[in-house]
This record gives sequence, C-alpha cells and structure tokens, in this order.
Amino acid sequence: MARGVGPGTSAYPEGMARSHLTLAALATAAVADLDVTTASPHGSTTGGDFDSAVLDGRGGERLVVRVPRTQKAEGQQSADLVALRALSAGVRGRLPFAVPQYRGQAPIGRTRGIVYDFVPGTRLRLASVTSGSGLPTALGRGVAAVHQLPTSFVTDAGLTSHTPFEAMRSSASLVDRAASTKLLPAALLERWEAAIQDSVLWQFQPTVVNGSLDASSVLVDGDVVSGVLGWHDLQVGDPARDLAWLLGLPSAGAVDAAFDAYETARGTSDHQLRHRATLYRELDLAKWLLHGTATKNTEVVDDAVGMMTDLVDTLQSERRGRIGAGSTSALDLDGVEELLETTERRHS
Repeated sequence: MARGVGPGTSAYPEGMARSHLTLAALATAAVADLDVTTASPHGSTTGGDFDSAVLDGRGGERLVVRVPRTQKAEGQQSADLVALRALSAGVRGRLPFAVPQYRGQAPIGRTRGIVYDFVPGTRLRLASVTSGSGLPTALGRGVAAVHQLPTSFVTDAGLTSHTPFEAMRSSASLVDRAASTKLLPAALLERWEAAIQDSVLWQFQPTVVNGSLDASSVLVDGDVVSGVLGWHDLQVGDPARDLAWLLGLPSAGAVDAAFDAYETARGTSDHQLRHRATLYRELDLAKWLLHGTATKNTEVVDDAVGMMTDLVDTLQSERRGRIGAGSTSALDLDGVEELLETTERRHS
C-alpha cells in the first residue's frame, strides 16, 4: 500500500514506494496549469533510488516526475538539475538526441519531486548492439557530439573542470586507496601505477563530458540514439571517461565501429584515448572494492577481490600488454569485459 510522504515524516521511506497517483498529484503542484489525464509507474516499483511516474496531460504533454528515496539520490537529482539548467536551448540544439527538460518542482516531506519532459526511447541493452547494425556508429557519434560542445557553458554554470594532471591525480588517489585495503592484487597495482606514471597517456585536451555515461543512460529507437539521461556529473574533463563503457560492447567489431565513428566525428588525434578508457574501466573494480570496504559489506568485498583475481588471470594468460604508450595489446579485452560487465550489473 503506497502512500506519499507528508510533512514531519521521513523523506526516504524504507520498503515502500509512492504510488503513481500520489506522484501525479505532486506534479500538478509542481507545474502550473497541468491537468493530468493518465498516470502510470515508471521504472522499478520495488527498489531503486527514485519513485517515478509517467504522466499524460490534457494539453498533449508527456512528463516524468521523480522523487528520491535516498540521500544519495537526492544529491544526484540536485546535481542533475543544475546540469540540465546549464544545457540551454542553443546547447541542446547541437546534440543529435534529446535531453530531459526541467518543468517544475514541488516539496514532499524533506525532499522534493522534480518534473521533466518525457524523453522517448528504450533503454540500451549492450548485448543487443551488434557490429552489423548502425547502433555502434550512432553511439560513437553521440558521445562525440557531447565532447564537441563549447566548454564555456559548463564553466559559466560553475561546474567542475579537470585538467589532465587532475585526472591523473584522481586516478592515482583511487589506486592508492584501493592498495591501502591490502586486497588489491600486486599485478594490478603494478599495471595501474605504470599507466598512471606514463606521462604520454595523460596528454589530452579536456572536453565537455557527461561524466557518468553508461548503457543505462542511453535511450535508443532502433539504430538511433533518441535520448541521454543522467547529467549529474556534467563537467569539463577527460573524454575517455565517457568512452570507457563502450569497451563493454559485445564484440570487438562493435567496439571498433563505435570508436571509429567517434574519432571520425571529432577528428581527434588523441592516440591514447582507448588506453585511458581501458584504465578507467578496470578501475571500476577498485571502486567496487572501496564501496564494499566503506559499507563493510563482505559479500561486495569478496566479489571485487574475485573479479580482480580473474582479471589478473586473464591478463596473464592472454599476455596482455601494459596500458599506455607503446602498448599494442591492451585494447581488445574481450575476457576482461565479461568481468567488468558483471561489475556494471552489480552497480545497477
């Protein structure tokens, strides 16, 4: 039995979800003159960080309303709202896909519900992206379009900017923290430290990046990218961050097609792009380990250690080269990708 949160009650109810009717009523308070004709649940109704519903208005509008269920989700939603407001009509016009448009907000308990225009499309499933389709090319071009946006709108909004040195230092800090757990395999520590210390690897031009882009962010319609959600990490930084997830496409041909489309669209001369993307993707294991230790979740810790051990075995058995300048075999990580896709599923 779902009920909304009222004044004086917890903003983050445990084990219950707000009904789509409650969310529809909230949306009418958030958007002036909104007359909701139909409402239906959106996304997971049994878990996740948000309660959400899709609404149809009498004026023909289609909207989404979301209310955070956790403090982390509330922070993410607030950051997302700042980013979406920074994405002006002129900036959005440069993108080949839709981005959510803010429509209004209303308080509920100690948090707030946010209403956005609905972005049509189906959530991308990595397993469905084949090298014979046009989707890898569309994905590569879509990421390139983000990276070609002018950096000024990000800095004008007061959002984060990272230099190559800061990107390197952030990765080094992550590795140091993982090493401090005494659970990081020595072979991975050596591999990651060698990459971080490779000055050539970190020679890149910072661009606008989504910052948290992955398959769950992307909406598709056939072989077309129809929308991109989740802009809470919008910043100026390393373009490889937005490309790391593409290494999880199900075949080397699909990966190559996506990266080729990206590089053609941008005309980039960043020869270390895939190497840094590989490093970021492997460092997801370090993040998973640190999440487990921070939350004292032994199951997560054991899972992370197991995947890191498997990664070491894969690298050694296939004689993979180091990550960085001069490496010729660190790009096609088919076996590694299976492990890292598992990490993504555990995060979802």
